[in-house]
Amino acid sequence: MSNERARADLNDILEGFADQMRTITELQRERAALTATATVRQKRVTVTVNAEGTVIETKFGSGIEDLDYAEIAKAVTEAAQQASAEVAARGREVLAPVSQNRDRLPKLSDLVPGMPDLSRELRAPEPPVVSTAPPKSPERLAAQPKPESDGSAAPRRSAATDSGW
Repeated sequence: MSNERARADLNDILEGFADQMRTITELQRERAALTATATVRQKRVTVTVNAEGTVIETKFGSGIEDLDYAEIAKAVTEAAQQASAEVAARGREVLAPVSQNRDRLPKLSDLVPGMPDLSRELRAPEPPVVSTAPPKSPERLAAQPKPESDGSAAPRRSAATDSGW
């Protein structure tokens, strides 16, 4: 009897896993279709990004000639960052059911007597917040890891110009 119960439990788990994979696939498709658009500087600059935050369209509206190049560049960056933040938030909303479904699945420790609950230890760490600061800004320079040098490292050679090729 217990063997039949274990087999039924395993089948339930496998069906739940298959359902979860189908849900993830569908939600990933939905997320991949997302775009977001942001408009700044009194509708003079509009940027659209895809689900990955990659700029897929940039439009300039009437009056763009009133802005100098530095203002246009700053406006494009600002609009792209706003659109990227929006598409990222919408992507998290789309994928939220995956986390909810995962929380409903039984843990390995529920199925195997004496197995420790490793769910906290096996979770991926939260990724750090990615900076939107421009290159060489104080924020970026402060965040760069400092090279550890003991003076013994050989000078690096560029692979493209290495004569050993």
